[in-house]
Amino acid sequence: MTTPPPALLIAGHGTRDEAGAEAFRAFVRELGQRHPELPVAGGFIELSPPPLGEAVTELVERGARRFAAVPLMLVSAGHAKGDIPAALAREKERHTGISYTYGRPLGPHPSLLKVLERRLEEALGGSAGRTPGDRSDVTVLLVGRGSTDPDANAEVYKAARLLWEGRGYAGVETAFVSLAAPDVPSGLDRCVRLGAKRIVVLPYFLFTGILPERVRQQTEGWAAAHPEAEVFSADVIGPEPELLDLVMERYREAVQGDLRMNCDSCVYRIALPGFEDKVGAPQQPHFHPDDDGHHHHHGHHGHAHAH
Repeated sequence: MTTPPPALLIAGHGTRDEAGAEAFRAFVRELGQRHPELPVAGGFIELSPPPLGEAVTELVERGARRFAAVPLMLVSAGHAKGDIPAALAREKERHTGISYTYGRPLGPHPSLLKVLERRLEEALGGSAGRTPGDRSDVTVLLVGRGSTDPDANAEVYKAARLLWEGRGYAGVETAFVSLAAPDVPSGLDRCVRLGAKRIVVLPYFLFTGILPERVRQQTEGWAAAHPEAEVFSADVIGPEPELLDLVMERYREAVQGDLRMNCDSCVYRIALPGFEDKVGAPQQPHFHPDDDGHHHHHGHHGHAHAH
């Protein structure tokens, strides 16, 4: 009798935007339909149902005892480094006999850069006088979520550089919508000071939600105050085939133990200037209002590295 493959558990941030939460749930359903040989379930760390613990319970009730967890996140920040591993450790206590491996975040992966490039082309589609493939006057502002983790913010800069390489854009600048500088208006100001003729604001987000909508609103507000600038807003990555395939790639890595996470600049392992107090902080699961489990913790919680 062959051992069944580990179940696939998808872990999401959570969002107060119902359309964004439903986009995640629909993505998980699509993954399950594409891979009927695997039990697939997904849950959130916070803000929106179902909680991650409920997804684990669903997999256990379907007979799964081993599973691989993949964070549906572009960068490794507090959620991926601390909240998810802590939640999984808690689920191991709740469900005796289960075991899990933990995958790495999604970006910056070449297939996602390809989708970002597509989003840029779509945003420029209505640009008068522009010939296809002419990108030399296009400056991109890649806007990340933003984090208190410097390593996570640096990953967005890495994605920006990889997006710029070999594609012929005038430049790719970086900004953040929360918790980190520069913000969107400051990023747009910088593009103009660098001589940008056309600017595409590109949200570095998987699905729609409160923060990507804020990026669009801030972009529109800045553009209204700067009529001399030509500014376009691109869409989020979305549930593209490349994203579905990449999640399965991360699943296979986790199952095979091929986890090449970079710890060189992890704030929970290395004393970085201004963040020395985070080194060795304990893992604790994030409080989720929909989780009916025991031991709810409110308020401050620390993180430790996942591996």
